Amino acid sequence: MDIKDQKIILASSSRYRKELLQRLDIAFKTVNPDVDERYFQDELISDYVLRLAKTKAESIVSKNDNSLIIAADQALQCDKKILGKPGNYNKAKEQLIFMSNRSLTFYTGLCLINTETKTTEEDVVSFHVEFRKLSESEIKNYLVKEKPYDCAGSFKSEKLGISLLKKMNGDDPTALIGLPLIRLCKMLRNQGVNIP
Repeated sequence: MDIKDQKIILASSSRYRKELLQRLDIAFKTVNPDVDERYFQDELISDYVLRLAKTKAESIVSKNDNSLIIAADQALQCDKKILGKPGNYNKAKEQLIFMSNRSLTFYTGLCLINTETKTTEEDVVSFHVEFRKLSESEIKNYLVKEKPYDCAGSFKSEKLGISLLKKMNGDDPTALIGLPLIRLCKMLRNQGVNIP
């Protein structure tokens, strides 16, 4: 089967991941994977995000033959505490107060399934950030302006969130947003997709 005939599907409802994948200038469609994102007690964060990325991709395999299915999931760890999406203002404020003046690591699980060849590629990409000491008014202003309630750790680096940081350290800045494009490009090339 010619790779040109294969569909590329992003198994995600995240607008951030969709915007990132659009950077690669490849045709794709998105499908909401609708999976349980519950964290299992004592699960390593890297295992957690990879399990969810694989579950998202696998959940749409049966309805999408001859496809390359991409899925990702992200969480962060700060002082051994795992933080996900806050969902509302109060939880977001609580997360940011906790992260103030601390170092933390974002982990993004990435999975690509080729439904034609039945091959799977997977990886976990980490990115480290250090928050500066945040005042309550800075946290409030950031949350009111950004409303990052659908972002792991209430943090959006691509906008005003960058002002909350002291330092960043990682190989792929897109991993911080939720879809590590450098690693994904390598996976896609392995499957015969030409980028650029």
